[in-house]
Amino acid sequence: MDQICVQRESVIIAGFGGQGVLFSGKLLAQTAMHANKEVTLIPAYGAEVRGGTSNCTVIIDEHPIASPMVSTPTSLVIMNKASQAKFAHRLRSDGMLLYNSSLIDTAPDLPETATVVPIPADELAIELGNQRVANMIMLGAYARLSQTLELDAVMDTLPHVLAKRYHNTLATNTAALRKGADFVICHH
Repeated sequence: MDQICVQRESVIIAGFGGQGVLFSGKLLAQTAMHANKEVTLIPAYGAEVRGGTSNCTVIIDEHPIASPMVSTPTSLVIMNKASQAKFAHRLRSDGMLLYNSSLIDTAPDLPETATVVPIPADELAIELGNQRVANMIMLGAYARLSQTLELDAVMDTLPHVLAKRYHNTLATNTAALRKGADFVICHH
């Protein structure tokens, strides 16, 4: 059962190419669609995909979305320093920033009304045996804290978004989503 999205949720997920940023956005958007929410997804790639910067903007709402553009997102999921420098100042004053403290050593200077959550995503992913699932750890943490969509709904959508050739990684990806959610329960 999905929780009600009380207000429009706009999230920017950002990192460097190869961190699974666009996959995270696609999974979030598909989960919202499966929950019968209105949703937009705008991916953005850097000049060189792997190693370049990439980000995506996802908007989730109960009502039709007139514009997919977001100037002040309600949430940021940031995977690296360059992305934090680029997007942190855009966060709404009462917004939520989740950042990968494995690669970012200091939180940005944000208003006290903002929620700032450091998550050692790379270390947690390595504990699971696959650093590539750091994006799923961040998404699990986001799902738990934002309460826009249920974590179970994200996990249920995963097999529909993950290419069939990667279905052998479903257990690891699901474990990473759960680990991210559990981490913020214990540390937030």
